[in-house]
Amino acid sequence: MAVRRDYDAIGRGSPQDLFDEQLDVRDMLRAQSTTEWVIVSTGMFVSFLFEPDFGVVDLTTNTVNALGSWDTEVTVTTAEDIGVLTAEIIQTQPPIANQVVYVAGDTITYRELADILERTRGAQVIRNEWTVAHLLDELERNPGDSLRKYRAVFALGRGVAWPKAGTFNAIRGIPTTTAEEWARKYLSATE
Repeated sequence: MAVRRDYDAIGRGSPQDLFDEQLDVRDMLRAQSTTEWVIVSTGMFVSFLFEPDFGVVDLTTNTVNALGSWDTEVTVTTAEDIGVLTAEIIQTQPPIANQVVYVAGDTITYRELADILERTRGAQVIRNEWTVAHLLDELERNPGDSLRKYRAVFALGRGVAWPKAGTFNAIRGIPTTTAEEWARKYLSATE
């Protein structure tokens, strides 16, 4: 199964201008033939979903703020899994070269994230939907705020999620930590 979502799919001019720099690097790599390269697309660090400043999950109020809609998907991977999978990719024979390799711990919707939080915390979750229009309006009022840039680009849902079934780790049967497994390990009902 081919996976085609990432910075290339997000494209230039997204709410997160840092991604344009990522595209510049990809263009540079693809334009040359001297150095072999591999880009590992990992999605978002799963822990970032729970960072208070990011604003998706507020553990103090048991709230989930869906970016875009409840059906918007996001691919997440733990830092530990990224390390293991990158080592596996480097050691693969025949060698992988000059391509983007996709990995994923999980691909979930914000609805699934709220459900995971309810199951792991044992309490009802307050659910708010932050629409694309709302997030773009917030970004327009605060154009230098990098977290608002991330929220807006993830709300658009383009290039930030791919099916786990088509990833390097799924195809090779390498287990990774799901969002729920991460939440069960690091969040508790008493937190």
